[in-house]
Amino acid sequence: MEKSGISVAEDAKDAGNAEDAQVVVVGGGPVGMLLAAELGAYGIDTVVLEVRAATSDRPRATTVHARTVQSLARRGYFPAPDAAADGTVSRPFHFAGLPGLRITAPASEPEPLLKESQAALERSFEAGARAVGVRVLREHRVTGVRQSPEGVEVMAEGPEGVRVFRAAYLVGADGSHGAVRTWAGIPAETRPATVSALMGLVRFTGERIPPLGWHRTRRGWIVTKTMADGRTLVRTLDWTGGPGDRNTPVTPAELRDRVSWIAGYDVEMAAPSRLSRFSDFARLADRYRAGRVLLVGDAAHVHFPIGGQGLSTGLLDALNLGWKLAFTVRGTAGAGLLDTYHHERGPAARRVIDNTRVQVALMRPGPELDPLRALFAGLLTGDEEKEGDSGDGGKDGARHLSDMISGQDTVVAPRPGRSSRWEGRFLWNTALVTEAGPAEVIGLLRGGRPLLLLFGERGLPYAAEARGWAHVLRVVRAEPVPALPCDALLVRPDGYVAWSPDDGAPGAASDGAPSGAAADGAGLGEALRDWFGGPR
Repeated sequence: MEKSGISVAEDAKDAGNAEDAQVVVVGGGPVGMLLAAELGAYGIDTVVLEVRAATSDRPRATTVHARTVQSLARRGYFPAPDAAADGTVSRPFHFAGLPGLRITAPASEPEPLLKESQAALERSFEAGARAVGVRVLREHRVTGVRQSPEGVEVMAEGPEGVRVFRAAYLVGADGSHGAVRTWAGIPAETRPATVSALMGLVRFTGERIPPLGWHRTRRGWIVTKTMADGRTLVRTLDWTGGPGDRNTPVTPAELRDRVSWIAGYDVEMAAPSRLSRFSDFARLADRYRAGRVLLVGDAAHVHFPIGGQGLSTGLLDALNLGWKLAFTVRGTAGAGLLDTYHHERGPAARRVIDNTRVQVALMRPGPELDPLRALFAGLLTGDEEKEGDSGDGGKDGARHLSDMISGQDTVVAPRPGRSSRWEGRFLWNTALVTEAGPAEVIGLLRGGRPLLLLFGERGLPYAAEARGWAHVLRVVRAEPVPALPCDALLVRPDGYVAWSPDDGAPGAASDGAPSGAAADGAGLGEALRDWFGGPR
């Protein structure tokens, strides 16, 4: 193979003994494992190369937000709730350490805020990947990659020596320090760090102990959380002295002194472990694809870890890319389907980076920011949910922040040209009466196929137009539903509407009407061709 913008180790030139796969995923964290599980479920021959021997139990992310939980439920990772449930469900959260924010979602959807450790999710996704035939190879460090128009070759060093893998596509899920993005020659926009942060597990032993939760002083922040074993996870944030070198090991004395300095009194601690440092350094890849190499998760975007948004954003990357890459490999994808991955997920990551920067600015402890903090505190607590809201209204104040943090404000870009108001919106879980009996949106999507819903007699003519896509499409005839005032809906495997012929208001099925939407949708056949290639 010829080189194509990706560096390659000299020892990888001889690929005569290469092992074949359709996709190689570099990185076996929760994002990489989820992507592999998705690809495997679609029958794609997938290999995961992970340098760690086992899942790390180091304290990391513990929050999965509403849109991520909703999307995972549609792929069968979480149980479906009662689709006929009315009203909304909300859970308390925070913004920049300020209490009062509530994450709200329709009651017909899963819990809007899932508390689950990153390690537990990784283990669950790995088990799912192995169950569908994915080859998970731990203790394998990737040392070289090369790409040609026909595919990629990946060299890795493992317990048995050097192995070379030949695949159609390579996905970098190797985190913020991974090499795949650099090998692929994908530049990135960066923002320097402004805050220094330390983290560790400790046992407080002195008379004075920092309070639980988010605690601001005139010098910075101390954030504490009690763990199941009785120890305390403590994090410090301060804006003095610069961010320092992230690779410098944290000593117990440094963590103790920093906690004491921010608290304003001596703090004693014992049995420190899992010490680390981080900052608000931010990076966003200019593009998520370079030929046959793609990026997901922290390999594509890095931001300050506040609000539990990093893990959720990465998992949504995997769910967005999984079906698109699988359909591309299987030959059931439209010509530009794989490019929509960056066009949809890149802006989502930028919104996360921007809102975390806002939160860091609000958290600066100086008194000059007290009026701004008071204003935000009022927004969080003063904008009550409107009566009768079904999950798509109340975009001002607290609801705007809630939907932004939880990812429920995400609307994917419609296809160029004519599109209906439904296109690009997330379809809420809705109870349906179909020819086969009662059903709900979540259950109908769990097979991973795009879904064409035809409502009543007015929807029947579209069945003939869709016949050429029977190899990829699931067609379901249902009785008309007041919450879905349209004749038909084409729904992507990830739950977003790909097409509708109607100009009916999205209502309970959407996240709001976009500006400038055309009155009529383009033809179903045209939409199917754009998303899933030509008919058969």
